[in-house]
Amino acid sequence: MDRDSGPRVRVPEQRAPEKPGSADALRFTVLGPVRAWRGSDLLSSGSPQQRALLTALLLREGRTATAGELIDAFWGEDPPSQALATIRTYASRLRKILGQDTLVSESGGYAIRIDRGALDLTLAQDLAAEAEKARAAGDRCQARTLINKVLGLWDGEALASVPGPYADNQRTRLEEWRLQLTETRLDLDLEVGCHAEAVSELTALTAAHPLRERLRELLMVALYRSGRQAEALAVYADTRRLLAEELGVDPRPELAQLQQRILRADEELARPADEPAPAPAPLRPAQLPATVPDFTGRSAFVAELGSRLATAEGSVMAVSAVAGIGGVGKTTLAVHVAHQARRHFPDGQLYVDLQGAGARAAEPETVLGSFLRALGTADSAIPDTLDERAALYRSTLDGRRILILLDNAHDAAQIRPLLPGTPGCAALVTSRVRMVDLAGAHLVDLDVMSPEEALQLFTRIVGAERVGSEREAALDVVAACGFLPLAIRIAASRLAARRTWTVSVLAAKLADERRRLDELQAGDLAVKATFELGYGQLEPAQARAFRLLGLADGPDISLAAAAALLNLDPHAAEDLLEALVDTSLVESAAPGRYRYHDLVRLYARACAERDERAVERESALSRLLDFYLATAAGVYALERPGDRLADHREPTQYSGLTFADRHSAQDWLYTEANSLLACVRQSSGPGAVRRAVDLLWATKDLAESGANSKQYEAAAITMRDLARSSDDARAEGRALITLTNARLVAGRFDQAERDAQRAMRLARAVDDPLPSCWAPNDLGIIALYQNRHAEGEAYLEQAIANFRADGNRPGEASALCNLSRIHLAMGNTTSAVALAQQGIDIYDELGHALRGANGRYALGLALTQSGRFADATEQLHNALAVFRDSRQRLWEGMATFRLAEVDLAAGLAAQAATKAEQALAVLRGIGGEWRRGNVLTVLGQALKDIGQPGRAQVCWREALDIYETLGSAEVEAVRKLLAPTLPA
Repeated sequence: MDRDSGPRVRVPEQRAPEKPGSADALRFTVLGPVRAWRGSDLLSSGSPQQRALLTALLLREGRTATAGELIDAFWGEDPPSQALATIRTYASRLRKILGQDTLVSESGGYAIRIDRGALDLTLAQDLAAEAEKARAAGDRCQARTLINKVLGLWDGEALASVPGPYADNQRTRLEEWRLQLTETRLDLDLEVGCHAEAVSELTALTAAHPLRERLRELLMVALYRSGRQAEALAVYADTRRLLAEELGVDPRPELAQLQQRILRADEELARPADEPAPAPAPLRPAQLPATVPDFTGRSAFVAELGSRLATAEGSVMAVSAVAGIGGVGKTTLAVHVAHQARRHFPDGQLYVDLQGAGARAAEPETVLGSFLRALGTADSAIPDTLDERAALYRSTLDGRRILILLDNAHDAAQIRPLLPGTPGCAALVTSRVRMVDLAGAHLVDLDVMSPEEALQLFTRIVGAERVGSEREAALDVVAACGFLPLAIRIAASRLAARRTWTVSVLAAKLADERRRLDELQAGDLAVKATFELGYGQLEPAQARAFRLLGLADGPDISLAAAAALLNLDPHAAEDLLEALVDTSLVESAAPGRYRYHDLVRLYARACAERDERAVERESALSRLLDFYLATAAGVYALERPGDRLADHREPTQYSGLTFADRHSAQDWLYTEANSLLACVRQSSGPGAVRRAVDLLWATKDLAESGANSKQYEAAAITMRDLARSSDDARAEGRALITLTNARLVAGRFDQAERDAQRAMRLARAVDDPLPSCWAPNDLGIIALYQNRHAEGEAYLEQAIANFRADGNRPGEASALCNLSRIHLAMGNTTSAVALAQQGIDIYDELGHALRGANGRYALGLALTQSGRFADATEQLHNALAVFRDSRQRLWEGMATFRLAEVDLAAGLAAQAATKAEQALAVLRGIGGEWRRGNVLTVLGQALKDIGQPGRAQVCWREALDIYETLGSAEVEAVRKLLAPTLPA
């Protein structure tokens, strides 16, 4: 700032306390640099001594400060001879800036008169007081929000650069208050279940304030609740040692008691000490679907199930399982009973469609994750394995009265992990199979409706007036429907929508189907015959769309994909799809997206098998595959300009979508991920396998996203096997490269190497340039990870030569960056920097954002080893921003880990520990155990350097277990770190 330019300097980016009122109102900050604003204009506060006077007056909060008090504040016991004159000079200058009404003289002293909300400190005090009240009232979430607002008012060190003993004392006071507020907020974090998120912050704070026992206590609790008991105990050991060495004292009793509770695995420690249930107040899920307004009959079943559920209030956990053929009304009955029983379950109701009638039933671990989130569990606190999730789920339900409706279950094995384990809760299950192997369950076999109930349901939907005049015809209709509720509902709905039809017309139509309906005594034929009613009323174009769309796997389908499958323009396709929605044969999952109920999909496919020629069915799925491949290849080209996939992929007859930018392209890719991978898995025809493999290649980013990694690998295995069984060496080679990529992401390097070796042999045999280039590139990466540097160098030099021969410049850049890492591992830092920079230059020339970030990642590693820590940090931060923007969770975690390495090398151990903790959180469930071992090793080194050797040992022991299990070369390095504690 140019101080000679006048008192009003426009600096709009500076933060001022937010206070409604006049646009020219004065505002001040002391929780950071001492500043004054008039409206949005930053005012010059003059020299440091003049700011010291402003500080002293502001901190008096309107009270008058005498000249003597100000002199003491400025100079203490040794003021200059002209102290009083100096004070008056500074006061005069400030008055010119602030105004006569703001800085006033009275009783031989000075005071600043401003509204309470005009000073950030008083605003912080008021917010803190509100937070205390909210916490006292039990509203922990509000208290936490308010304290975060208070802490957000700080802008660095309070009273920054203000001289004088008074400022020094106040700075110390404010810093202590800030720490107390931080401790309170962290305490609240633990109470509301954010313990995993708190670990990294507490690690950094304990490093900055090693003798502050309250922070150590909070860190122990956070680690314990995160399942890291050994580290929590190690924190106590480190604290005890540090206090003895520095102060000659033992930890305070509260800390020692906490250690004992952790040693006992005290269950109460997992919840706030002042209440028996976790804070904040548990969420009350209300997930039951709406009950149908025209629910009819079933009174005996309603009474039986309702009575059973009511027993859950007593000493047993009630489980009722409703079984019956498709369309018999299991879900309708269960939802109706559940709504009537809500009063017995005041803590909430959970619901899930387990998709048991479909080809791929819902995975129990996925359902448990959804239930735990609905019950208020943070994502970071949800374990990875099925057994751990089930245990946490049962613990979360303990002491609560919750009803769980498990709809459309496949079998007993699917639902056992989803059952509550304590009295007070109940589970209501529907399934097409009778669950005789579900121990302790109350089994209910649901049959078709009685004739009276069936007629009553039909009448409620169609209307009493129409049915009353044609009662016999109505009885014929419900009889033709086999008294199956879903069939009756479909028939009645079609009749209700067609005012020109009579009941007799509908009965006559159904009469032709009697033979088929008579066969409804077994299995799915009942459902198919029921849906035949709605299907038979469709126009020819609607019926064709219904049949063909049912062929596509995947949870739903977009309008654009449906148009491709039907070979129609999007407007015509939308008209047909909306007509199908109106007939209830198709559901609108979201604007522009459509889906089938699982039973309707089975029926649609049966219709396609019956009514469509095989060539037309194959053509429809081929067009869908073409659409997905063409679109995905376009997304791939946007992310990787200049890549040769576009020239080497299989040609497509149907065009795909185009996108204006990479972000909209990414949105499409991740939205369609499940449908894309489902399309790959079902593409088994002779002409489809190669295109499906190329679709997998074009969607490589899904493997690295974390969200779709497992599904991607499963699809790659399917295509490898299909290609091998059809003796298609080219398709198998490419499928193996996609599988190599998936296994590299998962950290399974031995499997990845076998796949890449076979891919390279197949590529040579059929002269396929894609795997010929990428196989040696991948083998070079694997050799790097396994410390076979000379071998890796040879592979990567071969890859570079192959990429250049193919004219694949992005591939060349990738291999150059990987070769940079090989040179770095061999100690050739100068060439490592140069190689990485060559790769980046190519990426930047071609406009590669994401792959350019991979290049900057490699350069950051080389610069770290060269000792250029600031440059390394800049490169890695740039890469990290792109990885986050591109939803690449693996690389986001790895870039964070590398930043931790930079901080550790630069002597910033506390920052390194924080970043390593963050990397562990991001890499949870992706990247494999080897990468986790690397992060734990660095975390241990950082913890040791900040005075937490016990916790460091725990991290290293866990890393050693990982490396020994994998047979990794890093075993010896970690053994050396642990050498003082390992047995001889």
